[in-house]
Amino acid sequence: MGEQHTTKFPQEVIDEYAALGVDLPALFSAGNLGRRMGVQILEAAADRVVGTMPVEGNTQPYGLLHGGASAVLAETLGSVGSMLHGGSKKIAVGVDLNCTHHRGARSGLVTGVATPVHRGRSTATYEIVISDEDGKRVCTARLTCLLRPVDAMPGIEGPDGGSPA
Repeated sequence: MGEQHTTKFPQEVIDEYAALGVDLPALFSAGNLGRRMGVQILEAAADRVVGTMPVEGNTQPYGLLHGGASAVLAETLGSVGSMLHGGSKKIAVGVDLNCTHHRGARSGLVTGVATPVHRGRSTATYEIVISDEDGKRVCTARLTCLLRPVDAMPGIEGPDGGSPA
């Protein structure tokens, strides 16, 4: 869980944020909750986001991967995809998350892959498939994010560090 890694981003996305003076890996991290749960984002683009999470430390009383942990992984990956789709002038805010849990996982890593179902001007919807180390589907999730202009979100700083009015 303490290992350092680098998320792979498309070069044009790195260039867009670098021009704003933004540390893209820090901006599109798993956040505080994801970090505590060991979520690592391995690959991130608007058309595909891949991340992993350990089962250990994220289980419910029966020793199985907690459904809420799967939801955290799903929302993290779908939000990153939505944010990358929206670009540097928009903020992605989750408005609907649906998770179907297919089987339990007791150990190892689970891997989530988020792919777009819809990418519009004001919303983005991603399907997230979470699988165990044997490639068996553990959870299927769908996340819809509202894409709001940075300046429409009071108290939220945009990627350029400016505080909206």
